[in-house]
Amino acid sequence: MAAPTIHELTAAFARGEQSPVAVAESYLARIDTLDGRVGAYLTVMRDEALSAARASEARYRAGAPLGPLDGAPVALKDVFCTRGVRTTCGSRILESFVPPYDATMVERLRTAGAVILGKTNMDEFAMGSSTEHSAFHVTRNPWDLTRVPGGSSGGSAAAVAGGLAAGAFGTDTGGSVRQPAAFCGVVGLKPTYGRVSRYGLIAFASSLDHVAPFALDIVDTALLLGAVAGHDPLDATSVEAPVPDYVAALAGGVKGLRIGVPDEYFGAGLDPEIDRAVRAAIDVLRDRGATIERVSLPSTAYGVATYYIVAPAEASSNLARYDGVKYGLRVPGKDLIDMASRTRAAGFGAEVKRRIMLGTYALSAGYHEAYYGQAQKVRTLVRREFEAAFARVDLLAAPTTPGVAFTHGDKADPLAMYMNDVYTIPASMTGLPAVSVPCGFNAAGLPIGLQLIGRALDEPTLLRAAHAYEQATPWRHRSPALG
Repeated sequence: MAAPTIHELTAAFARGEQSPVAVAESYLARIDTLDGRVGAYLTVMRDEALSAARASEARYRAGAPLGPLDGAPVALKDVFCTRGVRTTCGSRILESFVPPYDATMVERLRTAGAVILGKTNMDEFAMGSSTEHSAFHVTRNPWDLTRVPGGSSGGSAAAVAGGLAAGAFGTDTGGSVRQPAAFCGVVGLKPTYGRVSRYGLIAFASSLDHVAPFALDIVDTALLLGAVAGHDPLDATSVEAPVPDYVAALAGGVKGLRIGVPDEYFGAGLDPEIDRAVRAAIDVLRDRGATIERVSLPSTAYGVATYYIVAPAEASSNLARYDGVKYGLRVPGKDLIDMASRTRAAGFGAEVKRRIMLGTYALSAGYHEAYYGQAQKVRTLVRREFEAAFARVDLLAAPTTPGVAFTHGDKADPLAMYMNDVYTIPASMTGLPAVSVPCGFNAAGLPIGLQLIGRALDEPTLLRAAHAYEQATPWRHRSPALG
């Protein structure tokens, strides 16, 4: 039996058939029973969740719920600052950090009445594609506990897939929501860059980080996005644009939409089972009235190389603040330089150190133009190719990942791990909205994801097409048999 969606739960609250407190208690009990096997959470906010649920229940009894998310049990990747609750970013260097404020998206969720169950596991500082690089423990895929849930937002994806939260938020920098969504058989949406405030999000790569929701279906995805989207004066990159009613936009279907299929996303390295499943999904969209066209995005081949110069360069700058002076871990030394060196050596894991070194090298004198400058030029080429494609089509359809979820330890080679993001990185570098929707299973019963990419700020069309596909298929009715 499939887990209930957020909109099903809140409708039941409104009818008086279920109570927010009872539902919160059931999710907390399930976390107690099953999360020792999955490892989705780093911190469970039991007292805070039950307090929020009691307040929500009082509002429903008074006939005055705050909206369609009131009482919804959600989880947050441990990269968002939460007032009075430790925020580790999956790293020893922030193991004891307790923020004095909420991130803007957390504040907006609280305002919407959401019940925050806890903070989920992640690759340290969002650097990874498997949630094996957390400083605390690995997270396992609810569909097969020997396999990874993807990353870096693997804890949030596993929580939703495993029925340990009805919805969740992560961050997508190079695919860190869409890839785990595909691996775990849930929906993961990366909005347009700037559509959701990054204030209070602990930065990895500032020009690439996106706040992004996970959900069981597209209606829930639209509800979660609508709750947190909108301009924020505390974030200089926040877009000043009205927030549409994403749920109302779902009803239009795909008839008349032009959907492009990029040749470069179906080449060597793509699992044949994923190729077949994604092409079958595209056929469903055609059967529902969409027009399908071939398009070309030639610079896709350079996306991974470009990303792994730009992102580490920004990480090198952002993580320079962790020096043992201001907050977080401090390892004493004979002077400030020695203290900073000892603190970083003890506090950062191997993948974070690797990316800091890559980024520092790319930004160093004599190499800046050869590497970082060239990467930014390629990033511009990628953006222009998308613009040319969107002059012809309304959306792009492609695989989310080249393979299904792999077993723990299978990608020990960093370069092999990085290639997991080959199909998600281009939309991240251009800031375009993209969603991964379940589109079937391979012969071993592992989920496969269909990726749709849209024009900037055109999440309504993106979600409408995803919803039309979802309504025509049975994949949303399946859940892993965790217990």
